[in-house]
Amino acid sequence: MSPMIPKAIQSYLRRHRVPFERYAHARAVSAMELADALNVPGWRVAKSVIVLADRQPWIVVVPAMTTVDLRQIRHTLGVRTARLAAESEFVDHFPDCETGAEPPFGELYGLPVAIDESLSVNERLLFRAGSHEEALEMRFQDFARLEWPLVATFIQPVSREKEEYGTPMEDSGASA
Repeated sequence: MSPMIPKAIQSYLRRHRVPFERYAHARAVSAMELADALNVPGWRVAKSVIVLADRQPWIVVVPAMTTVDLRQIRHTLGVRTARLAAESEFVDHFPDCETGAEPPFGELYGLPVAIDESLSVNERLLFRAGSHEEALEMRFQDFARLEWPLVATFIQPVSREKEEYGTPMEDSGASA
């Protein structure tokens, strides 16, 4: 059987009475591959990128087709340094998840969460939750109530052409 959403994530959501939907799909490693596999535009898929801000790991959630702006992260978090984490620096935080499929559930995994404000206008968030073969969807309002994320701008500006046509931008690294 293929790897699916870990039981710890499902239990966490049920324990907090957060309704969610699961979507099985063809194996998709990048967030844009996930959007393609589910036949949705890239702005509908939220990806978790692990960032080290003054050596503290953060889960930064941004739209799939965007790139994290590390200068903006430094400014918003008030830290001196911010960089994308290497897999070896965060894999132990997510022991039940496939590497590269980290979920945005910082409360469950003991990490602070920041989400790009562009995602807060979506009624629903679609993201990977520990698996490259199954995605999870929930209401933004439920996610915000569950995680209390820092909401600010964390992405590099998207050009009009890429925004209109959904052309994938350069991947932001650490975790797509």
